[in-house]
Amino acid sequence: MSLGDDIRSDVDKLVGTPWTTRDGQVVPGTDDVKLYSNDAVNLNAVYLYADLLGSTKLARDFRPETAGKVIRASLRTASTIIKRQGGEIRSYDGDRVMGIFIGDSKNSSAVKAALQINAAMQEIVQLALYTKLPHLERDGFVPRMSVGIASGEAFIARAGVRDSSDLVSIGRAPNVAAKLSDIREPGQYRTYITADVYKMLNEASKLSEGVDMWEARNAEVGGEQMRIYRSSYRWSL
Repeated sequence: MSLGDDIRSDVDKLVGTPWTTRDGQVVPGTDDVKLYSNDAVNLNAVYLYADLLGSTKLARDFRPETAGKVIRASLRTASTIIKRQGGEIRSYDGDRVMGIFIGDSKNSSAVKAALQINAAMQEIVQLALYTKLPHLERDGFVPRMSVGIASGEAFIARAGVRDSSDLVSIGRAPNVAAKLSDIREPGQYRTYITADVYKMLNEASKLSEGVDMWEARNAEVGGEQMRIYRSSYRWSL
């Protein structure tokens, strides 16, 4: 068969085969979802995306060895915190990591992770990078991550080919969380959440010494006007 015939055959099978879906009680791994059938898991979850700021400047102005250390240190830090707060890592994309949280405290756990990522980047990662790689500070690179969080139903399937496949999360929650992590604005705001996440937060994730850590605003996210909340706060490690 030609390459075109192979692709036509695969696409016909994918499009023509009904989905087999089930409700997930845990975050599925790659091996939990079949590749060559329309197998999927429905999951009620909170999605967190942590995205390294300034990656264009990093790639343009610094050697690959330096950029690699910044990216690896940032992703390792974010991933460690996500896992410590009960999240599951399901995707890395360049300088961004995605975590999935489930369970009764999923909103508050994801927010705690986000605020701890903000703290770790400022208090640990920046210090280590500036100590070992002082030209980063001299040339004006500030290591920070922007975090977006959204909640809702997701449809998790497996995409790709044999030996080169991964899970894909389809739905509003992962899409909005990714878009929120793309927000770039002046000031120290680093964490962005939807109104649905905000209203489910426990007191510790909402207030600091009786003061609301979150500022409400209306914003366009992925072409949609929505109410979101932003924060510049850090959560101690």
